[in-house]
Amino acid sequence: MSNRTRNTYKPKPYRCSQCGKGYTSPHGLKQHRRVHELPVALRKIQDQQQPQTQHLDSSRVTVTRSESPEQLSSVRSPSLEPQILDTPSLTRPPNRVETHPILDGTPCDAEGFDYDGPPEPPFENEALTEICYPFNSPSEFRLADFLYVKSEMSAGKIDELIEILAELYPNEPPPMANHRELYALIDSIKEGEVPWDSFSVTYNGEKPTHGSIPPWMMQPYEVWFRDPLKVMESQIGNPDFKEKIDYAPKRVYQNDKRQWKDLMSGNWAWKQADILSKDINNHGAMFAPIVMGSDKTTVSIATGQNDFYPLYASLGNVHNSVRRAHRNAVALIGFLAIPKTSREYANDPKFRHFRRQLFHTSLRHILSSLEPYMTTPRITRCGDGYFRRVIYGLGPYIADYPEQALLACIVQGWCPICTAPSNDLDKEALDHQHVYRSHDHTDDLCTAFSLREVWDDYGIVGDIIPFTAYFPRANIHELISPDLLHQLIKGTFKDHLVDWTVQYLTETLGKQEAESVLADIDRRIAVTSPFPGLRRFYEGRGFKQWTGDDSKGLMKVLLPAIAGHVPDQIVHTFRDFLEFTYLVRRSVITEDDLERLDNLVASFHRNREIFRDNVRPTGFSLPRQHSMVHYRHLIQQFGAPNGLCSSITESKHIKAVKKPYRRSNRNRPLGQMLVTNQRTDKILAMRTKFRTVGASSSSTVPQLPLEPSTVPATSLDLESDHFDADAIDEPASMGDIKLAKRAVPRRARNVYEVASEIQQPQLIDGIRQYLYNYTANGIAQSSQDIPLDLCPDISALKIHTYPSARADFFAPSDVSGIEGMRTERIRAVRSWQGGRPRYDCVFIGASDEPGFRGLLVARVFLFFQLSYCDEKHPCALVQWYSTVGDEPCPDTGMWVVEPDFIRGKPSLDVIHLDSIFRAAHLIGYAGKHRIPIYGFDYTHSLDHFRVFYVNKYADHNAHEIAS
Repeated sequence: MSNRTRNTYKPKPYRCSQCGKGYTSPHGLKQHRRVHELPVALRKIQDQQQPQTQHLDSSRVTVTRSESPEQLSSVRSPSLEPQILDTPSLTRPPNRVETHPILDGTPCDAEGFDYDGPPEPPFENEALTEICYPFNSPSEFRLADFLYVKSEMSAGKIDELIEILAELYPNEPPPMANHRELYALIDSIKEGEVPWDSFSVTYNGEKPTHGSIPPWMMQPYEVWFRDPLKVMESQIGNPDFKEKIDYAPKRVYQNDKRQWKDLMSGNWAWKQADILSKDINNHGAMFAPIVMGSDKTTVSIATGQNDFYPLYASLGNVHNSVRRAHRNAVALIGFLAIPKTSREYANDPKFRHFRRQLFHTSLRHILSSLEPYMTTPRITRCGDGYFRRVIYGLGPYIADYPEQALLACIVQGWCPICTAPSNDLDKEALDHQHVYRSHDHTDDLCTAFSLREVWDDYGIVGDIIPFTAYFPRANIHELISPDLLHQLIKGTFKDHLVDWTVQYLTETLGKQEAESVLADIDRRIAVTSPFPGLRRFYEGRGFKQWTGDDSKGLMKVLLPAIAGHVPDQIVHTFRDFLEFTYLVRRSVITEDDLERLDNLVASFHRNREIFRDNVRPTGFSLPRQHSMVHYRHLIQQFGAPNGLCSSITESKHIKAVKKPYRRSNRNRPLGQMLVTNQRTDKILAMRTKFRTVGASSSSTVPQLPLEPSTVPATSLDLESDHFDADAIDEPASMGDIKLAKRAVPRRARNVYEVASEIQQPQLIDGIRQYLYNYTANGIAQSSQDIPLDLCPDISALKIHTYPSARADFFAPSDVSGIEGMRTERIRAVRSWQGGRPRYDCVFIGASDEPGFRGLLVARVFLFFQLSYCDEKHPCALVQWYSTVGDEPCPDTGMWVVEPDFIRGKPSLDVIHLDSIFRAAHLIGYAGKHRIPIYGFDYTHSLDHFRVFYVNKYADHNAHEIAS
């Protein structure tokens, strides 16, 4: 028997300092670094600047159409020949940033004294053995990182792997003896070490003198926590955050108009600094607010301990992009107790009082280590290497509504922020007559009235003192953060508007006709064309267990589905709500945006009145919906809400609670989960150390990759195009688009053969006209104006065809990398996932006009690359779409487009790949027509509809560019 030929392993000692990828030779590393290199104008955008869409230098011309898409005729829109432009200049008006003049985060020495001149950050020159301790080498640490964090290998499998290594290499001892030695090495890591501690709380109130004592009165309730002071100092000193942190409150202006983005750009941080600056000992200090969040979560439906109450903390100085990117900027600092009792005592007022008091007592004790340094600065080393005098403060608290009521010590159904009556929450707020709650206001009411009176008339739980009352400058009522996920997406959208619409149709049409209409709405949702990152609803809304991601996915496609089936006023209600939600989700919010929010709230309240008679006869006093009136104020206080959303803490549940629980043996799992979290934090901290020291010292230190900016999927989501879109950790830029890495195999390369194979004969003329424009000394013409006899001969031209292209673009309002970059895959394939063809649509720049007026829409039928005059040309064969009318649809607010035809044939052109900005999502316009029950699915959508909505709700970047 012949021996099998084996490939020789080649080590990869040359590693990229930015992404950690290894190469076998310096040449390979040099070639790879080009991926990270951008033109000078695009290389790094200042944090205050917002990149704009790359546009082409042509003017957009639209053809006025009939208002009714059903009556439209196919007319060719004016042709545009996209041109490749030079790098767009970043000559936007510069932002003006004012930092607090007194609490400005001035660097100091290790003793707290100011430097006489510009300070040099200290540099620690550690030996390699000291850097690696307790491991013998960087490779040994990488193995520990791989086994424990990246692959989450069980103890038994680790032992099996070590046995295999010992058998393969009998002359070399394995890197560790067994899993116990691995765990001991991880436990010996000094970096990131913040040990767990605990305390117990028991009921000390009056107990029954007759009969049995309720078990909950005798039971101790254990709370586990980590010192938040040490956790915050670890975040302040994290070098990964040094470019994404504010050391002082700031005010950002553009064109003399205020902008709000990160927490430190809000009024609240500035006001805190004003208060602290009254003490001369605080001058030059750094104000560090603590963002907190807590949320109960369930890890299993089995019996036993399956629910946990994690408490999280994040440094408020880091930018929102860092907090949202899941890059260890949100730390687990505790597990709160969950008091339980039997059914007979569940509604006992004493038990409910104890449960509230336990929550506030626990928070007060956990945060007690911070209290001394909320008035007196503490010298702390920061991630940039300097020391600063840090003063802490309690910042915004992230929670959903039931927990907001618990935090604010109010009665369910009341607002935790203002004193609006629970039976008419919106009236006083809209008239600006509401009174903001505060500790002083509550104390005055409790002094003047009885506990029953403040409960009934003001919604105050008067016998509980909020934990914030024990800390300087803290008022829980002004620290309640806006919650996009529970207040707007899950609450107002799914639980209110969607359910109300179903009830409205049932009440007005009758059950049978309503079911028919709802079934067609579901079919419209199901046949929505695919799009990167879009959740697919194969049966419409027809499933029971809704998650936050399901609600987000439905928001993106519901509006076109209900148009034509429900009264226009309901469509307008959804439109106002979606506009409001997408606007407050933006990463930067301006003064003009705040004015729009006011108008949208007023319009939403007017339009929702259609539900009053048939669905909401009791009115609309709903705390989650009422929260919309406070968003303007909260944005001004805390910056853009996307950095304070409960989706951040819910995502953290995966790493901090659910995965550690699954790694436990389920027998008293909490202790095992604490150890797993501590070991993971140590490995991540040491990974940061390797990366930081390696970037500034010798090449013998490995360049370890950054922690991914997205939470790994817990299961394969076959119902979405999730894997076609993702966050990327690339430098902020205007964007880039590249063909797939590999060409389509076994496909013809001759242009004529390719045209015949894909059944697109216009490809030949399109390439000739494209090359004519290329050789025309920069004077581009419309393809319709180019005589073919003047075009180059391409009978011998060879091309490579590609299945897709990857577009990278700046989308900080969406799930993106730490620099705000996002990527998506645009496909043009004859068979998608073994089925029908998939030819995606794209946005193409047309002019410098803002929004959709500066864009064109096209559908890509082929990605290819040709070589001409010793230059490679990545290209696309596209069909143009033209707008219907000169304004968006007045009901949905979306632009409407239709495909272009010439004498009954699709109008196709060849364009350079750089003309494409990103993918566009089109949803078929159905109007009052019904979707066929059989023989029509989402793969037919772009081929069978005649007119389409341009879906600006496909994601938040689409909303910004296609409005």
